[in-house]
Amino acid sequence: MTVKRIVADIATESVSSVRQFYVDLFQLEIVMDFGWIVTLSSGETTPVQLSIASEGGSGTPVPDLSIEVENVDEVFDRAQKLGCQIEYDLTDEPWGVRRFYVRDPAGKLLNVLAHL
Repeated sequence: MTVKRIVADIATESVSSVRQFYVDLFQLEIVMDFGWIVTLSSGETTPVQLSIASEGGSGTPVPDLSIEVENVDEVFDRAQKLGCQIEYDLTDEPWGVRRFYVRDPAGKLLNVLAHL
């Protein structure tokens, strides 16, 4: 048996505002939209991963989602320009990632990162 994909589902009463947040901040594309559910994609193919944690590292809470990006500084700047709620400032962590935390409109805590 092979797990082919794991999909993150975000519960919200405002599908359109959460959709727009992810489109604007991460430049994701809409690949399916039924109104009550929208699926976004980067078009990239990556290995299936599932992290299980007791903390988020550096004393932070465990995030709801971790999103690896090519240029974390660019996404951080975009998040600030969009007025996003930054929960943990852009930081180089001792385990080799540069990251920040931001909240989406549904209240989910996102760990946005790039490997150093």
